[in-house]
Amino acid sequence: MRAISLRAGRALLAVAFAVATATAQAQTDSVDAEAARLLKRMTDYLAGLQRFSVDTHNTLEAVLTSGQKVQFVMDATVTVQRPNRLFAERKNSLVDQKFYYDGKTLTLSNPKDKVYATVAAPPTLEAMLDFARERLDIVAPAADLLYADAYEQLMQVTTSGFVVGKTVIDGVRCDQLAFRGADVDWQIWIAEGDRPLPYRYVVTTRGLPAYPEYSVIMTRWDVAPQFTQARFTFTPPAGAKRISFMGAEPGAAPAR
Repeated sequence: MRAISLRAGRALLAVAFAVATATAQAQTDSVDAEAARLLKRMTDYLAGLQRFSVDTHNTLEAVLTSGQKVQFVMDATVTVQRPNRLFAERKNSLVDQKFYYDGKTLTLSNPKDKVYATVAAPPTLEAMLDFARERLDIVAPAADLLYADAYEQLMQVTTSGFVVGKTVIDGVRCDQLAFRGADVDWQIWIAEGDRPLPYRYVVTTRGLPAYPEYSVIMTRWDVAPQFTQARFTFTPPAGAKRISFMGAEPGAAPAR
């Protein structure tokens, strides 16, 4: 089985190389106008949604000291209400976490362990995402795409980009775009039609050994979900113990 798998892997690499060679001439040292247009259309559409929910399948690579790469996989469901509400639930065989942001506080709960941590948070979604990443080392799935100014932020770290071509993800026909920055390569797959939602997002960190990747597949988009504000409000369950976030005290978070 191992030999068959390795041979199959080589065959897939050969096909991928042929496709890459066919599209390589499209790559330049600047961002192609069509790639920029498709990306801007997607970010504007997503920023214009006042509420939405999406399921994500996330894969994070880590590089061992030996140079071998291992992958960690996690599924999550994210619900957003602009300008300042977010709920995320992420699970795998080892982790069951819920993330609440209600415009004033941010809470991370581990129901199985009966523990939770709460901290004061900035008053906007974008500022909260910055705070969670910088102070708490917490990143929401595909967080780069949730900012109202996602296009400007992505372009700030991008030096070139082009349209790779068409593909289908979860039955949805998408445009595949590839971009490059100083230390990071990233790709995004955007649905055709009047709902240009992202369906896949891959970030390759060239600034680290072995080029580890983070990828997220986004499915089951709902651009008009029905929920109450209780979705974003955490109520400690009976017997749950409050603990502190590492790197932050339960006091006021910086306003931005």
